[in-house]
Amino acid sequence: MQSTELLLIGAGPYALSIAAHAKDSGLSVAVVGEPMAFWKHNMPRGMLLRSGLDWHLDAAGVYTLEAFLEERHIPRTAAQPLPVEIFRAYAEWFRHSKLIDVQALRIDRVCRVDGHLEAHSDNAETIRADRVVAAPGLASFTNVPDEVSAGLSPDRVAHTATLVDFGSLAGKRCLILGGRQSAFEWAALMIEEGVESIDIVYRHDTPRFVPSDWSFTNAMIENTLRVRGWFRHLDRSDQQAIVKKFWSMGRLQLEPWLWPRVNKKNVRFWPNSRVVEWRAMPGGAVEARLDRGDRPVVDQVVCATGYQVDLSRVNYLAGEIESGQLRVNEGFPVLDEDFQTTLPGLYIVGQPAVPYFGPFFAFIRGCIASAQIVVAGLQRDAVECSGRKASNTGERSNRRRQIA
Repeated sequence: MQSTELLLIGAGPYALSIAAHAKDSGLSVAVVGEPMAFWKHNMPRGMLLRSGLDWHLDAAGVYTLEAFLEERHIPRTAAQPLPVEIFRAYAEWFRHSKLIDVQALRIDRVCRVDGHLEAHSDNAETIRADRVVAAPGLASFTNVPDEVSAGLSPDRVAHTATLVDFGSLAGKRCLILGGRQSAFEWAALMIEEGVESIDIVYRHDTPRFVPSDWSFTNAMIENTLRVRGWFRHLDRSDQQAIVKKFWSMGRLQLEPWLWPRVNKKNVRFWPNSRVVEWRAMPGGAVEARLDRGDRPVVDQVVCATGYQVDLSRVNYLAGEIESGQLRVNEGFPVLDEDFQTTLPGLYIVGQPAVPYFGPFFAFIRGCIASAQIVVAGLQRDAVECSGRKASNTGERSNRRRQIA
C-alpha cells in the first residue's frame, strides 16, 4: 500500500497546478491518471483555444506559458490564438519541470478508513492519503439532450467530446446542435476536412465574431483569493450577473478568426431555432423538423451541447454518494470555502466547483487560484490538527498529574 499526504486523482490542468503548488509547499504528493487525457483524446487536431497567454499553471509564476514559448523559441504570433497542441506541450513541459510523476492507475473507489482516505485502483493497488483532490474534468459530464438520444439511432449522434476525427464524415451532411464556440469551431474543422454541408441550429441570436477580453476575470480571481468564500457570499443578483456575463461571452460573442472559416455557402445558420422532431429517412438519413417549419436532411447530428455535472457519473465517487457521506446538490458536490466536500479530506475542483466559486473556475484561469486555495486549506487544517493534538496531550498530562 502506498501512503502520501496528498493524492490527486486526474492529471489535467487543475490537478497538475495543485500538485506542483503542493510539492512547492513541502507536501508529499501522488498523482494518478493519464496526463492531459481529455486534451489528448477529446479535443481535435487544429483546435484553437480562447484563453490568453497569461493563463498558465504555475502558482510560483516561473514555469508559465510565456516562459515555455520563450524556451522553445515559439513566437507569440504562433500562439495567438493558442493551438491546443501548444498548450498540451506546455502542460507536459510544466509537469516535467515540476518533477510531477503520474501513475497510470484508474481509481475505482475512494472511501474513508481509520481517519484516512483510501483510493482503490483497478489493479488492486491501494493508496492511503491524508487528503485527496479529485479533478474529474469533463469527460464524465457530456450532455446529450434526452430528446436527441431518444429520437435518433446512436450511430447518427455524436458529442463534440467524442467526435474529434472528422475523416469519416467527408462528403456527408451534418447538423450541429448548439451555438457556443465549440459548435462553430467544429463546423469550421469539419468543413475543412471535407464535410459536404453543415446546418447549425441554436436557440439564441447569431453570435458576434469579435475579439474576447477576459480581463474582467482578474478582479474576480483576486477577490476570491482575498476573501474566503467570496462568490458564495455574494447576493444572488450579483452571482447571476457574473453568470450572465460568462453566458454572453460564451454564446453571444465568438472569436473573429472563426467567421471567415464558417461564412461559407455550405454552412447554414438557424438562429433562435430548435428541433421539434426527428424522422428517419430511407438510406439512413435524418430529417430534422425545426420549430420554424424548415426540414434540413442530414447524415449525422453533432451535439455541441456542453456538459452537465452529475457527480454520480464519476465512478470512484458513486459509492460515497450513495452512502450519503458525499453530499451533492443537483449533481454538484457540496463544497466548503477550501473546495472540501462533506467527506472529510476529499476536495473537488474544476467544473463541479462552479456553483460555489463562480464560472471562472471552469476555465484554465481558475487553476492557480484553486491550487492556492486548496493548499492553504491543507496547511490551515494541519496547523489546527497539530493544535488539537497538543491540547489533548496537555490535558492528558494535567490529568496524570492530578491523579498522581
